[in-house]
Amino acid sequence: MESILNLLYIYILVINIIGFVLMGRDKKKAQRNEYRISERTLWTVAVIGGSIGSYIAMKVYRHKTKHRLFAMGFPFLVIVHSVLFIWINQGI
Repeated sequence: MESILNLLYIYILVINIIGFVLMGRDKKKAQRNEYRISERTLWTVAVIGGSIGSYIAMKVYRHKTKHRLFAMGFPFLVIVHSVLFIWINQGI
């Protein structure tokens, strides 16, 4: 069971790094008027566990902060994922 928990920690770390990097890349692409990363991709990464990294990147890069769905949705996902993570750690 401990190895499953270790894999979960690694997954959470990696998916949050991916979320952070994607938001940063999308911001740079926006500044350069290049082809953008789709909002669907950004949301997918956040929903599957990368909400913390995506939210931090949103604040660091000041990206998507005026989009109400992102500004409210990412913090909501952070709360949901944090509760799930605590719940899983309590159960194991």
